[in-house]
Amino acid sequence: MTFQAYLDNIQAKTGKTPDDFRELAGKKGLVKAGEIVSWLKLDFDLGHGHAMAIVHLLLHPAPGSVSPEDKLGALFTGSKAKWRNPHDALVAKIAKFGSDVEISPNQTYINVLRNKKKFAILQPSTGERYDIGIKLKKTAPPGRLEAAGSWNAMVTHRVRIGNPNKIDADVVAWLKLAYDAAS
Repeated sequence: MTFQAYLDNIQAKTGKTPDDFRELAGKKGLVKAGEIVSWLKLDFDLGHGHAMAIVHLLLHPAPGSVSPEDKLGALFTGSKAKWRNPHDALVAKIAKFGSDVEISPNQTYINVLRNKKKFAILQPSTGERYDIGIKLKKTAPPGRLEAAGSWNAMVTHRVRIGNPNKIDADVVAWLKLAYDAAS
């Protein structure tokens, strides 16, 4: 059976297209394969193979098929939705650093770049925490700016935010230092 035949059978059985499943999974905040498979089996009576076909499409969409805004929206679903407004406010401050700032979401976090060079990442990690990764080479981590360690190899430092009010002038200043260093 071809992959397209799987999709055709799923649509015939459920009346749902892959885009319908993508939207429903996003509303439920489902992002992990196991939780998506369980949901598809329980709510739509799909077998494991058919559920995995949908999981594949949700977790590995064709390049260009998911807009940056949709990727961003998917990061702020479920309990993480409370971080969207603080995130947007932070991005507005970062954008003032210069016209060469680019915000590029992927499936797990948001890249912050200057002239295509990453200087930070932003990640709504849980409903309780928003993580900010900052690339500041040769800088000792002061106070709540900690070494990134194994959290993400793309950055050197990390700030764990448990309260939106903690996205403050210190955080913006550290991001500005990283932006300046990325020139």
